Amino acid sequence: MILTVTLNPALDRTMTVPNFQAGMRHRATETVILPGGKGINVSRAVKALGRPVIATGFVGGRKGDQIVADLNGEGILCDFVRVSGESRISTAVVDPATNAITEINEQGPEILPEELEALYDKLDYLGRAVEIVVLAGSVPPGLADDCYARMIQKLKPLGVKVFFYTFADPLRLGIKAKPDVIFPKLVEVEKVIGYEFTSMDDRIQAARRMREMGAGSVVITFRFGCVAELEIDGCNRTFIGTMPEVDTLSPLGWGDALVGGYAVKAMDGETPLECLRFGLGCAAANLIRYGAGVFLPADAERLAKQVQIEEVPAE
Repeated sequence: MILTVTLNPALDRTMTVPNFQAGMRHRATETVILPGGKGINVSRAVKALGRPVIATGFVGGRKGDQIVADLNGEGILCDFVRVSGESRISTAVVDPATNAITEINEQGPEILPEELEALYDKLDYLGRAVEIVVLAGSVPPGLADDCYARMIQKLKPLGVKVFFYTFADPLRLGIKAKPDVIFPKLVEVEKVIGYEFTSMDDRIQAARRMREMGAGSVVITFRFGCVAELEIDGCNRTFIGTMPEVDTLSPLGWGDALVGGYAVKAMDGETPLECLRFGLGCAAANLIRYGAGVFLPADAERLAKQVQIEEVPAE
């Protein structure tokens, strides 16, 4: 089983608005509302692939009630910590003419110390029943930047694999706790490394550097592909992955689908390279559907066969 941890869930509202312009009145041609947050989106991808998954994290207020109810409606098991604050709404406006996305994200509820301790207790309990834990998404107010690092330190003795998917200082500090696989976006890697990359070689060196910082394997995502530094049979190997071209309906959430697909194949005992290939196939399948983590398994399987992976020679 896979456990996902979303510290800052949201009701994600995605609106399609052709020729969107700030300051103008528009009508959305389509609106999709789903429970969201990166960990929840990963749960949706795992569920789509027919594997057992349970979602945890923090929820509060009426929006939190709706998040739980909607997840139950999707058939996703969940066991959240209830908090005194109100869960958030995130709004994304997609312009199909340009594929540009405008996002407005609420901050989320402030988490109290006793609520965090309740989540630690839940992780200790749930972590004993799963094989993989995915820690994903932003950190809500009230939590320190090292909260993910502390969670990784608590989970590792349970013998689970920890997948880590966040940004900024929580990413930098969490890497030091030695998660098994990390999935940072390129722009966030630049912040951690400390400079803007100008070449593919910069990206390759950054992946290797993040392994040196503590990560077991590294998958750096960018439009629409990745650089991966993977540990295979005790050796570090570097790959460049490219997703097949598709008619993109919505670019939201493809990184979440990648993590979900990778985690499923890892739970099945596949090699890291096959996990990466299938994850990129899931990501491409997500591009042709509305909703983060929403895709058809048949599309994922078909597109995974079209993924291009090139190995980079060792230094």
